[in-house]
Amino acid sequence: MSTGIVLAVVLAAAVVVAACVAAAVARRRRDRLRDRFGPEYERAVAARGSRRAAEQELDARERRFHDLDVKPVTSAAREQYARLWSRVQEEFVDRPEAAVNGADELVRALMRDRGYPAEGYEQRLRDLSVRHGRTLEHYRAALEVHALSTSNAATTEQLRGAMTDYRTLFDDLLADGEPTGARRS
Repeated sequence: MSTGIVLAVVLAAAVVVAACVAAAVARRRRDRLRDRFGPEYERAVAARGSRRAAEQELDARERRFHDLDVKPVTSAAREQYARLWSRVQEEFVDRPEAAVNGADELVRALMRDRGYPAEGYEQRLRDLSVRHGRTLEHYRAALEVHALSTSNAATTEQLRGAMTDYRTLFDDLLADGEPTGARRS
């Protein structure tokens, strides 16, 4: 066999190996992002129109999050928040719209105490998605009902669902370290 043929075979094999390694790295990255962001991964793919663009966006969210000073709450603060949540929940019986508003305020206060910036709606969702991607749909649903409730357009059942949805994120925010990712229906 001539040197040229051997060189061509070796070069072709190197290209195949490099392609396999690149595919494995991309698959590992995709799996990591899917695991980290949960349903938010597919939402980003749909919004961006491609996996590559979505993955770049999610990587950027992780880099931004790394620069934030997000921290767990102390056990005393956790107990205080639990008591405040109980009050908000009790208020639902007599004043459901006020309770939903109170739940929204309490979740925002907890986010601020954890160190999440109080920037606009979309940025708040992007920041939350890094650690709470599995519960973010609950938060979105709660915010939609909250908006309806401000004009008295939400039904009692929608308000009850909003309380449950706020509670899902609330519990996840209170968890120390990585989120629990608990799913509630």
